[in-house]
Amino acid sequence: MVAETRLSLGVQDAARGLAADARSLDALKASAGRDPKAALKETARQFEALFMRELLKSMREATMKSGLMDNEGTDMGTELLDEQWALKMSGLPGGLSEMIERQLQQQIDPAARRAAASPAAVAPAAAASDGAAPNGVVPTPTPAQAAFVARHRDVALQVQRETGIPAAFMIGQAAHETGWGRSEIRAADGSNSHNLFGIKATAGWRGKVAEVLTTEYVDGQPRKVVQRFRAYDSYADAFRDYARLITQSPRYQAAARSVHSAQAYAQQLQQAGYATDPQYAAKLSRVINTTLQLQRALG
Repeated sequence: MVAETRLSLGVQDAARGLAADARSLDALKASAGRDPKAALKETARQFEALFMRELLKSMREATMKSGLMDNEGTDMGTELLDEQWALKMSGLPGGLSEMIERQLQQQIDPAARRAAASPAAVAPAAAASDGAAPNGVVPTPTPAQAAFVARHRDVALQVQRETGIPAAFMIGQAAHETGWGRSEIRAADGSNSHNLFGIKATAGWRGKVAEVLTTEYVDGQPRKVVQRFRAYDSYADAFRDYARLITQSPRYQAAARSVHSAQAYAQQLQQAGYATDPQYAAKLSRVINTTLQLQRALG
């Protein structure tokens, strides 16, 4: 009991690095009065650390336990470890905390908000963050988006090693095509097609097929039509088939040569006719940029 109490106190002490108690919050408020800019940066880091802690928690809850060594003591130890990992992964250059800091600054400083919205500020922002939104603003990723990246990361990295297509580009396109996994293509019987990339079943396709009602753009106008899509046995099969399509089809050779830039890659896919949406490249590059941010945060 004494050992568990000490471990519980250790967890609380670690949580103070996340401003999880009144004393730490008071210290953060006091620093805001002395140095508002430093306090804003620390607040953003706190938000990122809390986000990372919840992400780690959700990932552990989704992992089956062996049951051999599981008890209240190991749960506390795991919580303490997650606290430390969350702190280690927060505040890194190019991470979520920088985006949070910019958004907080714009909310409390009207001058910063006007500067972020001005045309002069757009070009540097886009140049500094390839694949960002047209106005240079990248939405803060959500836990559901982070979970989607974590779910497909391993197979995407394996296909990247096999083909050279960046894992973040593939996951980003899968996220865009499925709404971060909310709208995956399903067969008439409800089974999952595992088709994350919206690849259609053309005349040469000899595998399984799923027919669904989807949106296509005709003369720039959206229309609902029934299309035949490829169906796979697993997500790994979908990633590999997508990589084969990009690297082996003459239609997408320009995209395969543009993997140095998310924006260029998305633009080449649109020009090759990957999708009929006239805003496809802009939308895809934004999602890829979010995926890159999450990939850096996950390490």
